[in-house]
Amino acid sequence: MTAAQRSSTPIRVLLAEDQTMLRGALAALLDLEPDINVIAQAANGREAFRLARLHAPDIVITDIEMPDRSGLELADDLKQSASSPRVIILTTFARPGYLRRALDAGARGYLLKDRPASELAEAVRRVHAGLRAIDPDLAAEAWSGDEDPLSDRHRQILHRAGEGRSTSEIATELHLSDGTVRNYLSEAIAKLGAANRIDAARIARSRGWL
Repeated sequence: MTAAQRSSTPIRVLLAEDQTMLRGALAALLDLEPDINVIAQAANGREAFRLARLHAPDIVITDIEMPDRSGLELADDLKQSASSPRVIILTTFARPGYLRRALDAGARGYLLKDRPASELAEAVRRVHAGLRAIDPDLAAEAWSGDEDPLSDRHRQILHRAGEGRSTSEIATELHLSDGTVRNYLSEAIAKLGAANRIDAARIARSRGWL
């Protein structure tokens, strides 16, 4: 870290992670850095979005799978917000499909949770400086792999179908007709070469598309 970095105003970070112990540990580690200040913590995506609007952090570090709103949905929402903080995804998902979706949602960083803590601090500095912080091997794999054939609507419906919800339940929740839901499910099954809706959800999830 340069002298300029040490003397500059600390980078203001919001942490979004649903596991309380891990969230606390990450906050403690980042707060040890003289140029980084964790100003808020959230246990779910909805709370993270509210706190981001309230505190206007420079950086939001978020997991992907969280209650109420996923990290990818959070990144997309923040991209369109007035403060528009830069987002770093911190996850266990080393799948190219997730990285592609994260970048499409506007994330500037994508790190895995099994990396050293020092790499997270450095990623915060890089992203704050306008650069990207992405594992190069995962990035290369992401752009050489299969394209995601699913639309956002396919994902919304397939995710719910994979959880065991019926066509009628999905239709009611998403304000669609039963026939429209069946059509989307049929399309998703065909695009993925799956045997049924459950198999389609399994395939999409294994590739990071769901």
